[in-house]
Amino acid sequence: MTVTKDHIIAEVLNHDRTLAPIFMQFGLHCLGCAAANNESIGEAAMVHGIDADALIDALNTYLQSK
Repeated sequence: MTVTKDHIIAEVLNHDRTLAPIFMQFGLHCLGCAAANNESIGEAAMVHGIDADALIDALNTYLQSK
């Protein structure tokens, strides 16, 4: 899997739960909230003032290292 800004947060976590700490390191702590089921990574990053590209890079780097 290659994560993009368009992926829904819950879909990414359903693919690999071990990604949760990376989301939290970037300030996305409410991974179980209703918004996570409908909100893309790009949308969440914008709302929370997070660098979406850095988050995507971190997620994909982790996935590639597995």
